[in-house]
Formats: sequence, structure tokens, C-alpha cells
Amino acid sequence: MANKKVEVQPRSRHHPMIGKKPKVKKLRATLTRIWSYMKTDRIMFWLVLIMVFLSAILSLLGPYFIGVAVDVMTGAESVFSFEMLLILLAFVFVFQSVTLALQNYWMIDISQNTVFAMRKELFEHVLRLPVMHFQKSQSGDLMSRLTNDIENVSRTLNTAVIQVTTSILTLVGTLVVMILLSPLLTFMTVTIVPLMYLGMKWITNRTGYYFKEQQKELGEMTGFLEETLSGHSMVKLFHQEHRVIDQYRQHNEQLRKVGYWAQVYSGFIPKLMNGLNNFGFAVIVGVGGWIVLATNASSITIGIIVTFTTYARQFTRPLNDLANQFNTILSAVAGAERAFEVMDQEADETNQKKQDIHRVKGDVAFRHVSFSYHTDEHVLQDISFHAKPGQTVALVGPTGAGKTTIISLLARFFEEQEGDILLDGHLMSNLTNKSIRSHLGVVLQDSYLFDATVRENIRYGKLNATDQEVEEAAKMANAHTFIEQLPKQYDTMLEGNGQGISQGQRQLIVIARAMLANPSILILDEATSSIDTITELKITDALETLMEGKTSFVIAHRLNTIEKADMILVLKEGKIIEKGTHSSLMKEKGFYANLVTTQTVHD
Repeated sequence: MANKKVEVQPRSRHHPMIGKKPKVKKLRATLTRIWSYMKTDRIMFWLVLIMVFLSAILSLLGPYFIGVAVDVMTGAESVFSFEMLLILLAFVFVFQSVTLALQNYWMIDISQNTVFAMRKELFEHVLRLPVMHFQKSQSGDLMSRLTNDIENVSRTLNTAVIQVTTSILTLVGTLVVMILLSPLLTFMTVTIVPLMYLGMKWITNRTGYYFKEQQKELGEMTGFLEETLSGHSMVKLFHQEHRVIDQYRQHNEQLRKVGYWAQVYSGFIPKLMNGLNNFGFAVIVGVGGWIVLATNASSITIGIIVTFTTYARQFTRPLNDLANQFNTILSAVAGAERAFEVMDQEADETNQKKQDIHRVKGDVAFRHVSFSYHTDEHVLQDISFHAKPGQTVALVGPTGAGKTTIISLLARFFEEQEGDILLDGHLMSNLTNKSIRSHLGVVLQDSYLFDATVRENIRYGKLNATDQEVEEAAKMANAHTFIEQLPKQYDTMLEGNGQGISQGQRQLIVIARAMLANPSILILDEATSSIDTITELKITDALETLMEGKTSFVIAHRLNTIEKADMILVLKEGKIIEKGTHSSLMKEKGFYANLVTTQTVHD
């Protein structure tokens, strides 16, 4: 399932909220899904809630004892002595600090374990996605979902769960105690709640949209940065620095705009709360003081007013915290949804009925195979051929003829849409891709090396290979000589796709990797395109030794690489127009003979 690009509605320069705003799609479902990742820490989570409950109770006792202490100091009768109240206050504040420390410590552990599980599952699923998914998505956007969005969930779990629970308990508890102390002062305190509700509703209706847009724009800019930095040599070569800078400025400006409005609207929350909080504080002190002085009412004492001023702030602060955390939770849920969108993409292997293939002779047959990347344009049309075990098949044709697509179908990067591909008489569509690829050795046109030592890069073809086997494979690929000249020889670290060595040397290491794997089927996609003629001559004998007894598919542009092939398939516009050996095709004096004459048999 391809990612759908969200279209942003045009916004007025002065009023950015014109039009219907998209919100978090599935708040409850997403929260439930996040909860499922906490299954190993459920007991600890309930302990956190117990600590939160205790700290909320203690936060209510503190102001109450302070009010009682004030009354005792002013001569009011009480069952508590002043010294006893001081001891109780000390116990309350110390024990509250302990409960706060424990809940924070445990919640950090829970959040990290939860995000670890999410990140692990997301990465594992990404590796199972079909190649088509990566061609339709920006790698930078995918990286943003793996990092920024997941980290956003982590930050929210660290703080939001505790603060939301604490705020709710404190809000309810404070309201109950306030009613018990003075219904009149309680009524005056809660009169500001409707104002808070209306203000918060106006704000949150706007922040949800902008936090979602902020995450999307950040992902797009990350994708642009990744693409630009990985292709920086092309940018410099074609003098496109100014154009790239302008494109980055546009991405940056769009992110600045949505980030600005997200922060502006969310910034209204503390200002609104503080203003209403100060208003409520003034009302309580003014009205309560007037009642004590003017009416001499015994139901309201100076201690109660002192307690109420603390409770009034304690009553509005949870509302403030809830509002702030609501925005934080919206941002985290938006990030989690982006991560879950990737997890919900259909994986490469979903058919549990597929079977493994353990031994492969190398008999490959294409029967009337057709394929298209887009539904309205066929890249391959009615392709049929049969490669017997041990044969070498060369694919020849101009750019866009379909040579690499045939290789991609054989490697199961894509699945045929019409026709059948058979391996040793088995339909490839009925076999697991993992078992098929375990018998394939592939050397692509673009060599890729990992940030690891030379030895580890070669050993990637066979992870349990000994050091001696690694060196033997390097010798067969004629890579041993230049490796011995490296600073630490086989233990030399290669970084940035082998930036410290030449392109030809990188290709030799990749060929050594394929030799170590010793596959039943060998695929060479322009494997010698980045190697000079002298180096190519050095590896020709090694390649022939490697290809001996193996079914080999070769895409190459040099004549000496394909003229010994058992079968040459000549492709043009997705069709096989000629088929045969080098000598038979030359005798036909057709398309292949013309390509050979002009030496343009490559992409």
C-alpha cells in the first residue's frame, strides 16, 4: 500500500486556519496499540499509578495541614499541636518526594522498553517490505519515522502518562476537599472552568492540525537532506548548489511556518491559564477576606482562606497541565500513527503457504512473463526462455529494454504480473523469497559496502566463513593484493561506502563477497562496468571459475564478457527480439550484430 501524499489546503496569509483541518485519525486505536507494547511492564506500570495516587493524596494533605497550622497560630482550637503539624508536614513533603522519584524512575524504564519494542518491530518490518515500497517513498521520510516520530512517543511516555494521571487525581481530590471546606469559595473557584474550557477548545482545535503538519514537513525535509547529501557530488558537478539551496529554503520555510503556528497556538495555553488562575486567586482572597472581616463567619477561617489559595492554584494547575499534555499527546499520537502506517504496509512474505527450497540445480525458466511498474506501461512483454543448469545467459539491449527488470524478477525484488517463473520446476511464486535468495549470488552495477572492515564486508556473503575462506575468496577476485596494501589490511575500516578506496577496488570486494557465498545462481549486473580493462582481465579467469557449474545471468557492455555465453537474449522495448549464441546472432546480421559493431550493447 503506497503512502498517500497529504494535500495541504491553501491558507490565508493572515488567517492560517481557513478550510477544514485534518486531525489525528485514530486517537483511541493508536493509544491502545501503544499500550500493547507495554505488556512486559504492566506490573511496573500499575506500581507507577500507585505512586502517582499516593503523591496526589500527599499533595492535598500539605496545604490542608498548612491551613490548620495558621489557625493554630491565630488561636483557633485544633486536635493537632503546632509541633505535631510540623512533624506531619515534614513527613508529607519527604514521602511525596520519594513517591515522585520512584514514579519518574519507573516510568522512564517503561517508556524506554516500550519504544525499544516499537522501534525494533518497525525496523524489522521495514526490512520485510517489498522493494517497490522503497521506490515509492523517500528514504529520508522513512528515516524520520524510524527516529523522530518514535522518539516523540518516547518523550511523551516519559512525562505525559504521569502528568495526566496526576492532574486528574489532583483535580478530583482538590475539588472534593474544597467542597468539604467551603462550598461558597469552591463555587467561586470553579466559575473560571467554563472560560478555561472554551479557551482550550479553541486552541486545541488548531494545534492538532499544525503538529501533524509539522511532523510531515520535518519528514519531507529530512528526505530532501538525505537525498542531497548522498548525491552531493552530482550537485557540485552540475553546478546546482543555488537550486538546491533554494529548494532547501522552501522546505525550511514551510517547516518554519507550520512550526511557528503550532508553537503560537500551544503557547496560548500557559498564558490563558495563568491569567485565569490569577483572576481566581484574587477573587478567593478578596471575597474570603471580606467574609471573615465583615461577617465573622465561623465556617471560614484565615487558615481555610490560606488553604483555599493553595488549592485554587492546585485546582487550575492540573487543568493547565492537562491542556499542555493534550498537545504533547496529539503530537506523539501523530508520530505513532506515521510509524504504524509503515508497520501496516504489506510485507514481502505474507503467504504462509509458500515453501522453502533447499537444494537448487539452477534450472530457470520464464514462461510468457509480463511486468509493469505502472499499470499503463509494460516494461516486459511476453518474455520466455529456458536456462539450463550451468549455462550462462547474457542480457543485451539498449537503455530501458528490460534487462535489469528480468534480473529483479529473478531476485524476487518484484513479482511477475503475468506468466510464470520456474526454478528447478517449482513456481517461484510458491517459494519463499528468503530461500530463493539464499541460492543467489548478486553483483550489482552499484557496489555497496557497509561501514565495517574489509573482512566483514566480504564475510557478508557467508557469515560463518573463516578468515582463511575470506582471504581465499579475495584471492579468487584478485582483491587480495590491494587489500594487503591497505593500512590494516583485512581489518581496515571502510566508511561511507568505501570512500577511502577506488570504485574498481570496491567492486572487487563485492565480487569477492559473491564468490564467498558460492551460490547456485550467479547474477552479474554490469559487474565490471566500474573496473578498468586491466583490472577486468585480472578477474575474468576468476569469474569463469566462479561461474563454472552455476547458472549465470550477465548484463555487461563489453563484448568479451558476453561472447562466451551459452545464450544471448537481445531485448528491445521489453521484448526478446533475438535469441542465440554470439556466433549465430552475428550470422543473422540483425539488431545484435549492429550493437556489437557499434559497441553499444550496454545501458
